[in-house]
Amino acid sequence: MNAIRRLMLVSALVAANAAVMPAVAQEKFITVASTTSTEQSGLFRHLLPIYAKKTGVQVRVVALGTGQALDVARRGDADVVFVHDKPAEEKFVADGFGVARREVMYNDFVLIGPKADPAGIAGGKDIVAAFRKIQAKQAPFVSRGDRSGTHAAELRLWKLAGIDWAAARGPWYKDTGSGMGPALNTASSMNGYILADRGTWLSFKNRGDLVILVEADKRLFNQYGVILVNPARHPHVKKDLGQAFIDWIVSEEGQRAIAAYKIGGEQLFFPNAQSG
Repeated sequence: MNAIRRLMLVSALVAANAAVMPAVAQEKFITVASTTSTEQSGLFRHLLPIYAKKTGVQVRVVALGTGQALDVARRGDADVVFVHDKPAEEKFVADGFGVARREVMYNDFVLIGPKADPAGIAGGKDIVAAFRKIQAKQAPFVSRGDRSGTHAAELRLWKLAGIDWAAARGPWYKDTGSGMGPALNTASSMNGYILADRGTWLSFKNRGDLVILVEADKRLFNQYGVILVNPARHPHVKKDLGQAFIDWIVSEEGQRAIAAYKIGGEQLFFPNAQSG
């Protein structure tokens, strides 16, 4: 390529970039660190286009386990955090990383397992008794193992069952270090038991022989909260845009949008934001 043609090509590229840059600069977006359950259940695919159409603001989601999502927010790499481990969320705020915590919605955890049910727990409503039976039978159990809200709930249940999880685990216990969807895939492939949030389970297609075996225990309640990352700690946080998203998600309109999300006619999340 001769010098004149190279100069013409470079000029064209510069002109093209100049045309694109104003549009990029004007794009309004926030980053939300959230859980794999809100992402993999399809909730965000339902909610975020509604919000973008209303406000022109794009919401970019970083979907991780709750513990990792809170770590992202602590580093200032998100504007908002939307997760489901209340004790960890309250500590996040108490430590000065978040401005305030608002409750948004809830669903529940369910204990999934193979139809053959080697631990004999099907139909029970006592989740702690079910965990004891699984450990006693050394039946295959799949754990998220990723510091997610689901993983934290699982560890609380082992503790309530009076089982020293660290000492009791063995070949029967599979620690995946993965999100809810991949962990369910592992459980499906090995016909294992797994604690899952109902939303991801309802949207999960690769069920194999897995079914819900234990549900409706009040200890399986699963609350979600939303928090603005503290701009006093991280001045680059988009305070106004982030707060506007929070205000919308807890508003009547946002709460109706959450309630409207269904799969097969079944509602996945139940709004419960309180005013103020």
